[in-house]
Amino acid sequence: MFFYILSTICFFISIDKDSHLYHNRLNIYIGRIHMTIKEIAQLAGVSISTVSKIVNGKDANINTETRNRVLKIVKEYNYTPYGTVKNTSDARTFILGVLLKSAVKTNRFINGAVSTAQNNGYSVLLYDSKDSPESELKNITSLCKNNVDGVIWEPVCNKSLEYERYFAENNIEVCRISAPAEPSSFFIDFSAMGYAATEFLLQYGHTKIACLTKHSSMRSAMVFEGFKKCLFDHSIPYSDSMRLSVETDDWCDGILSHTPTGIVSTHYASSLILMDHLSRRQFHVPQDLSLVSLRDDARENIAFPCISSIKIPYYEFGAFVCKRLIEKCEKKGGGSDSFQAEYVLENTKSLDLPFSSHARKIIVVGSINIDITLNVDELPQPGRTVGTSKHSVIPGGKGANQAVGVARLGSEAVLIGKVGSDYDSILVYTCMEENHVDIQGLKRVPNEETGKAYIHVQNDGESMITLLSGANKKLCPDDITPYEKVFETAGYCLLQTEVPEEAVEAAARISKKYGVLNILKPAAMNRISPSLMALIDIFVPNRKEAELLCPEISDIEEKAEEFIRRGAKTVIITLGHSGCFVKSRDFTGYIPAAPFTPVDTTGAADAFIAALAVYLSAGHSIEKAAKIATYAAGFCVLRQGVIPSLIDKNSLETYIKRVESDIL
Repeated sequence: MFFYILSTICFFISIDKDSHLYHNRLNIYIGRIHMTIKEIAQLAGVSISTVSKIVNGKDANINTETRNRVLKIVKEYNYTPYGTVKNTSDARTFILGVLLKSAVKTNRFINGAVSTAQNNGYSVLLYDSKDSPESELKNITSLCKNNVDGVIWEPVCNKSLEYERYFAENNIEVCRISAPAEPSSFFIDFSAMGYAATEFLLQYGHTKIACLTKHSSMRSAMVFEGFKKCLFDHSIPYSDSMRLSVETDDWCDGILSHTPTGIVSTHYASSLILMDHLSRRQFHVPQDLSLVSLRDDARENIAFPCISSIKIPYYEFGAFVCKRLIEKCEKKGGGSDSFQAEYVLENTKSLDLPFSSHARKIIVVGSINIDITLNVDELPQPGRTVGTSKHSVIPGGKGANQAVGVARLGSEAVLIGKVGSDYDSILVYTCMEENHVDIQGLKRVPNEETGKAYIHVQNDGESMITLLSGANKKLCPDDITPYEKVFETAGYCLLQTEVPEEAVEAAARISKKYGVLNILKPAAMNRISPSLMALIDIFVPNRKEAELLCPEISDIEEKAEEFIRRGAKTVIITLGHSGCFVKSRDFTGYIPAAPFTPVDTTGAADAFIAALAVYLSAGHSIEKAAKIATYAAGFCVLRQGVIPSLIDKNSLETYIKRVESDIL
C-alpha cells in the first residue's frame, strides 16, 4: 500500500511540479488517508452504515438532506474508503481524470477544470495522449486502475470512441470534449466565434473580407464556417478567394492590393505573420487593413496588444465541463447541455473604417533630386563670377517636394520615381521615411547618380535652377504599370515634366482608367503633346512656364483660355507675389498671395500644388482650395530649402482660422 501511495505522489510531482496547483493537489491526496469512516459518521451525526451506503452509491433510501450533508463532510475532509481503493463498483474516490489529445496548449483549460474540481472536493489526474491512439489506450487503462469517478476525455480520433466501453465497464462517468460530430460532446463553438469576428468587421463597414486559416485545423474549419454564415446572413457573396491559408505562397498578394479590407484570423500566430508581411511592405494596420483575431492565451495580448482579438474561453470551458462531470458523478441534473459564452472584442486597435472610405491617396510621379542651394547677392550672369558664403544640401525635386508636402498635410502620399545607386539616394530614402511618404514606387538605378538641382537664391528670394537629371531620365512607363493597383484607391495624381514625358503620360492614362484626377506642373519645356494635355484635369504653370508654352499670347487670362482649348479642364497660373489666376468651370478669377516676405521661393509652387490636391481631395471647392494653397506656398518661402519649409496641417489651419476663418 505504501508503495502504491508513493508511486501516485510521484506521478503528481512529475506532471504538476511547474503548476501552482501542485501543492494543493498533493496535500489533498495525502489527506485522504487520515480520516476513518467512524470519524466521518461522528462529524455528520449519522451511523457508520449510513456513511458507507452514501459513499458506495447505495443511498437510494436515504433522504437528500442527509446524503448532501454526508457528502459535504466527505469531500471537506478528503475521505476515501480504504484509502484509494473502491470496495464496490459504485464507490466514490472523489478523483477525476482529464485525458487530453494533446496538453501542449491547454493550460488555461486545465486550470479551469482543476480549480472547479478542487472547489467541489475532487482531485485531478492529468494525462496527455500526445496525439497517439496507443498512448491514449494506455492512459485509459491507468485511469480505470486508479478508480476515478469520472473523466474529461478529448478523443485522439473517431476510432478512439471504441475505448469508451472501458469506462462504462468500470462505472466511470465520461464527458467528451472537442468532438463536434458527437451529439453528446462538449466543445467551444468556434463557428460562433468566427461569426462574431466577421460581424465586428461588418459593423465597421467592411464588405471585402477574407479569413486567414491553417490547413488541417479543426478550429480553422469551424471559424471559417461561421465566417461564411455571417456573410450569407448579411447578403455578402462568398468566393473562394476569401479563404487565405498561411501555408500557401501567395496568400499575402491579394491583401497588399487591397482586395480585402478586413481579415478574420483563426490563429493569433497567423496574425503576427500577417503583421510582419504588412510592415515590410509599408502597409499599416488599421489604416490599410483591419484585423480581428482569435486569441489563445492571455499572455499573447500582453506581448502584442495592438491586435483586436477575441479571447478563446478555455478556462471557462474547462470549468464548465468539470462542473458537468461532477454533476454526472453525483447524479445531479439540471445543467446546461452545451457550453455558452459571450464573445467579446477585447480592443479596437486594429479596426478602422475600410481603406476606401478614408481620404484617398495622392500619387506623385516626378523628379527626385538633391537640392544644392547657394545663397548669392545676385544671380549669375555670363562672364561674371558670383561668390557665396552660405549653402545647403537637402533632398528635393518636384516629385519629392510635393510628396512630402502632401504627407505633412495629413494625406497619404505615394511617390513613384528613380534615384541613383549613390550615397545621395540614402538621403532621399531617409527623408521620405521620416516624413511618412509611401516609397513603394521609389527605385534605385544601378550605375546612375541621383538627380541634382543647383539652386542660386538671390537676397530677395528669387532663384535660378540648373538641373542634372541623373536617374530621373530613366523613369519609363514600365516603372509605372507595376503600381496600377495603387491608382485604384487614389484621388489625385501629381505630375511634373522633369521626368520623361512618356512616363508622365503613362501615369496620366492609368489615372484616367481609375477615375483619378491629374494635376500637371510643366517645367523646362516649351511644348506639351496634345495627347498628354487631353489627360490633364488641372494645369498649373507659373508665369514664365506659361509664356514659354504659349508665347503668341501675352494676356494671362487669354493664356489660360488657350490651355483649356488644348485640353486642360482647369488652369491655374501662379504669379509669385501676385498670387494666382484660376480658370475653371466653377470659378474664374484672381486669388492674392498670402502676405509673407520671401526668403527662398524655390519650392512655393510645389507647396501650392500639394495643398491644392489635399484640400480638393477633402471636398473643398477649387476657389477655397486655391486660397488655402496660397497660404501653404507663403509659409514655404519663409525659409531656405523646400522640404524643411513645408507646413504641417495643424499649423496651416490654425493660422488660416486666425486670419481668414471663412475659408475652412
